[in-house]
Amino acid sequence: MKPKIHPDYHEINVVMTDGTKFTTRSTYGKPGDTMHLDIDPKSHPAWTGVHRLMDSGGQLAKFNKRFSAIGLKKN
Repeated sequence: MKPKIHPDYHEINVVMTDGTKFTTRSTYGKPGDTMHLDIDPKSHPAWTGVHRLMDSGGQLAKFNKRFSAIGLKKN
C-alpha cells in the first residue's frame, strides 16, 4: 500500500435510534467521536416490515389524482 493516502482507522461510538450504544472501528471523524444514527435496522422499513408513505409537498396526492382514473378490473 502507498503510505499516507489512507484515512485513519480508529474506534468510534455509535448511538442507535433507540439509545443503545456500541463501539466499532471506522474512518468517520476522530478517535472517540460519537455517530448518532437516524435510521438503523430497528427503525428502517426494510427490516421492520412497516412501510409509511410520507407525502412531502403533496406529491403523493398529486400522483393519486393523476392516476385515479386508471382502475383495476376485477374478474
